[in-house]
Amino acid sequence: MKLKLSLATFVWLSMVVAPAVAAEKLNVVFILADDLGWGELGCYGQTKISTPNLDRLASQGMRFTRHYSGAPVCAPSRCVLMTGKHLGHAEIRGNLPAKKLLPEFDEGQYPLTDQAVTVVQLFQKAGYATGAMGKWGLGPVGSTGDPNRKGFDLFFGYNCQSVAHSYYPSHVWRNGEKIVINMPPIPGYAKQPEGDVKIDDWVGKTYAPKLMIAEAEKFVEAHRSRPFFLYLPFIEPHVAMHPPRESVEKFPPEWDTEVYRGDSGYLPHPRPRAGYAAMISDLDGYVGRVLATLDRFGLADNTLVIFTSDNGTTHAGPKGTRFHIGGADPVFFNSTAGLRGYKGSVYEGGIRVPMIARLPGKIAAGTVNATPSYFADWFPTLCAAAGLEPPANLDGENLWPTFTGKGSLPNRKPMLWVFPEYGGQVAVRLGDFKLVRQSLKTKMPGPWEVYDLSKDHAEAHDLAATRPDLIQQAEGVLRREVAPNTVFPLTIPGLATVP
Repeated sequence: MKLKLSLATFVWLSMVVAPAVAAEKLNVVFILADDLGWGELGCYGQTKISTPNLDRLASQGMRFTRHYSGAPVCAPSRCVLMTGKHLGHAEIRGNLPAKKLLPEFDEGQYPLTDQAVTVVQLFQKAGYATGAMGKWGLGPVGSTGDPNRKGFDLFFGYNCQSVAHSYYPSHVWRNGEKIVINMPPIPGYAKQPEGDVKIDDWVGKTYAPKLMIAEAEKFVEAHRSRPFFLYLPFIEPHVAMHPPRESVEKFPPEWDTEVYRGDSGYLPHPRPRAGYAAMISDLDGYVGRVLATLDRFGLADNTLVIFTSDNGTTHAGPKGTRFHIGGADPVFFNSTAGLRGYKGSVYEGGIRVPMIARLPGKIAAGTVNATPSYFADWFPTLCAAAGLEPPANLDGENLWPTFTGKGSLPNRKPMLWVFPEYGGQVAVRLGDFKLVRQSLKTKMPGPWEVYDLSKDHAEAHDLAATRPDLIQQAEGVLRREVAPNTVFPLTIPGLATVP
């Protein structure tokens, strides 16, 4: 017997069934902090700054203890994340302003090429709504690296990392539209050698992070009936310190025995420790708002939520200065939790980052995972989670079996970092061993250093003299895995030149 449907009935069924079918596809929310240190969340041992929303996320999902960023600084780390290519193959290997080589652009970083394929492009092609709110850093508006050309239906926020040094900038971008939000803007840099340093002297009309989190909530609401990929590269806790007064005043006045006058860059602040803690607390609040929005629309059980950071906490200032860059005080907060180095370094403190993954019913709640992993792994992992076919030429490993308890990575490929900035550095992780070379762009390149991370997470005991075999392996990995890059050149002594 044939069933005949009226046009009205057919339309009604389409409205009801289509969202249900769409809801079966996995949503993805990928939250990226900016310069958040390994030890700056409660669930990673932080005792001074409360992070209840991220701690709850960890209790509901899986917390990784050996996860690494793609690079020690912003742009190359995000390139590895988006393209699934480690720094030996990544197009972007440093923080190069676009205008240095492409004078037609007055803001933004050197762009991804047309040939670069991002994980978001695959999701977009598969029918996902795609949005990004935060900081991009992979190509100016109108360039080949424009976020709209790299898979995002909607981009809202900072295109340029330098503009993002101010939380009260002149403008943000909505796709190709420049939206003026502060006139005059508050600069991200100033010094105040004398006089009273006041929060109110560095406050503008519109606080950009509030616009971006509101836009994220709107995106989830607008696309709640279809699958979506939401990328949230928030700017906290990257300096300059610009948190609202009410956020600063949550923290004890006795913390701050000294004002910050801008002598280590960025803006002065009367309460630098409270100011830094406020940025992390605000970041935690944004995560709470995202999670609450998913709950409000019944999406939490079908949304993979990832939280991590683009690199480690802020590095030290010039010699003779009391504070780290921008007034940060990682020693006071134990921001690296004993790891060596900071942002800009391929030691653990520069690249080992917090990472939390939650998907109810698939990822066991309250679990801890010690699998070594890094940003190159996200492209194949997210594709596996969503049932998409990734390209064949990716550098990362599929972590999805380790997320869901259905497998492990006993023989994972070596992880590597080839970083031409901050003096020129390389690092290779081979199982539990990490090999590092520093100062490659100086007249006195450093020797190989070898550390057993299973016993020495602080990288304090160099085993290079007794492990020439590992040095030989690492050099073999670099010979095979490092492709030429004329925009970001680096010569590795003892190997063929990598232009």
